[in-house]
Amino acid sequence: MGHEIEKVAIARGHEIVCTIDKDNLNDFDSPAFRDADVAIEFTSPMTAYENCLKAFRANVKVVCGSTGWIDQHREEMMRLCREENKTLFWSSNFSLGVYIFSAVNKYLAHIMNNFPGYDVSMTETHHIHKLDAPSGTAITLAEAILQNIDRKKQWVKGTLTAPDKTVSGPTHFSTDELPIHSVREGEVPGIHSIRYESEADSIIITHDAKNRKGFALGAVLAAEFTATHQGFLGMDDLFQF
Repeated sequence: MGHEIEKVAIARGHEIVCTIDKDNLNDFDSPAFRDADVAIEFTSPMTAYENCLKAFRANVKVVCGSTGWIDQHREEMMRLCREENKTLFWSSNFSLGVYIFSAVNKYLAHIMNNFPGYDVSMTETHHIHKLDAPSGTAITLAEAILQNIDRKKQWVKGTLTAPDKTVSGPTHFSTDELPIHSVREGEVPGIHSIRYESEADSIIITHDAKNRKGFALGAVLAAEFTATHQGFLGMDDLFQF
């Protein structure tokens, strides 16, 4: 993601003033980093929180696409943005296509609230290097379904298909549960499928990312937006439809 973001940013006329990875973490304190308008953070659930705090201490705004950590720290991040004038743009997915897909998901869930004969489930597929399961995007999609379908009360982890094709996890669920099944294989950028199943038929919507370019462009667009805005921001602030 870092390489893709750098290519998109430069193509759009931006300057990369500092690049930080595990080998040069002291550069969070460098003048180059402190001069940045926005830091784009794509790492892992174990490092994203501390990276955001380090950026805040340098008075640098952050665009973060790391998942698996925000639920634990959301209230703190919102407080820092509200009370200490920090800025964090966080999203589980920066793809414009995924955002459009999310809007379709909400609308379809709103319709399906009136048709209890359809049960809903989700499957997300990602590359073998992804550490969190289910994906942050899948959780965001599931939460939107829960907000619109009264008969579903919570999402739960379903099966996990590992890179070696072994399958673990539950296969039976309560009627008020929305299962999210996860698959880890190859170098898949991300596939999310939502399935409504009845005795008569199935309705399936899917977003299939072909590569990481869409995510990188979205992250740079978010950084451009964040540079001139303040607070705890998200895709609903960037795209309004």
